[in-house]
Amino acid sequence: MNVTVIGAGLAGSECAWQLAQRGIDVTLCEMKPEKKTPAHETDNFAELCCSNSLRSDQLENAVGLLKEELRRLGSLILECADATRVEAGGALAVDRHGFAAMVTEKIRNHPRITVVPGEVTEIPEGEVVIASGPLTSDALAEQLQTLLGEDSDLHFYDAAAPLVSAESVDMEKAWFGSRYDKGTADYVNCPMNKEEYDAFWEALTTAQEAEVHGFEDSQVFEGCMPVEVMARRGHDTLLYGPLKSRGLDDPRTGRWPYAVVQLRRDNADGTVYNLVGFQTHLRFPEQKRVFSMIPALHDAEFLRYGVMHRNTFLNSPNLLDRYYRLKAQPRISFAGQMTGVEGYVESAASGFLVGVETARRLRGMAPVDFPRETAIGALGLYISNQSITQFQPMNINFGIIPPLDHRVKGKRAKNAELSQRSLAVIEKIKEDVLK
Repeated sequence: MNVTVIGAGLAGSECAWQLAQRGIDVTLCEMKPEKKTPAHETDNFAELCCSNSLRSDQLENAVGLLKEELRRLGSLILECADATRVEAGGALAVDRHGFAAMVTEKIRNHPRITVVPGEVTEIPEGEVVIASGPLTSDALAEQLQTLLGEDSDLHFYDAAAPLVSAESVDMEKAWFGSRYDKGTADYVNCPMNKEEYDAFWEALTTAQEAEVHGFEDSQVFEGCMPVEVMARRGHDTLLYGPLKSRGLDDPRTGRWPYAVVQLRRDNADGTVYNLVGFQTHLRFPEQKRVFSMIPALHDAEFLRYGVMHRNTFLNSPNLLDRYYRLKAQPRISFAGQMTGVEGYVESAASGFLVGVETARRLRGMAPVDFPRETAIGALGLYISNQSITQFQPMNINFGIIPPLDHRVKGKRAKNAELSQRSLAVIEKIKEDVLK
């Protein structure tokens, strides 16, 4: 038994690992290093392009629940993330290069996984998992268009935030700290007063953007919106988004500043930081000019400027079942962001489910059928829900998980109980899943 997995991102790597761990031989096709997309920097698998954060690690948050489910079920991505984590308060952030290197080493050393470099231009025969990601190459995208028809012709735009060197941040105008002092002091907080923010907002909303063919504000997916697009929605929009100061006490004044730009550690050594929430497609000189108006970044060394690229996703409710299989041709499955799950952890979760269920089918076993009460199951049922009239990419959230059958006072307490219910289900099916 052999399965071809196309793409060694988070979804493809996780899928290949789960298949191989269950005795299935895997041919993992990855076009790097022969060909790269504009968002990729290295030759490693599971490269994190947009951010080094895998978001909240708290069970009161749906993505925290999803991570814990994957941990308990033997996820490769979570194992490597936990091993390479860097401090980020209540979030799980990783050393991007260390994380990708660890995933790559484990995949390449697995005896049942054969890595085949080079671009895939045609869909192979036999069992196939297409995890080529939102930056699927043109040749493969054309094959998918032919296979799927007009249902595949959807896209949105995704943006990556700039990186700065830690030593170039003016710490006399910034401080280390986490919101409400939660966790350790992992973020560099760069405050602005009203006059500084007003000037910054004016410059940001009038700065020159890089040319992106077909780009319009209406096409921007809300989960990864360029900061300049957000700013154009109103003077105060950023103050309630990435620049909110609530819970961040400036040690020099003891008060919340008017606005705060947060920097999050991007590597284990703490030498590189990213601007949280500053995904952008401004021209590079404009990024330098405008972002240097943040007082603590007046002399910042930009190690990477933000970039903008197109992401492609399927009309999954019409095409896929709850196992991410193509209904018209069940030998073909999809995994990752192209299915409409948004986010690194969600992509890994889709790859996990595809790997587990494909292995079970090939071994003549019944599917696990993760229920909607679990985050893993809720995602699979969301992307295959044909009652959705206008399908859009979705992060995991408690809104797609059934409510409790009783009232619980307080949102955090309710979410924590939802998580405990889910994890109880996971513990019941864990032994079966790991077979």
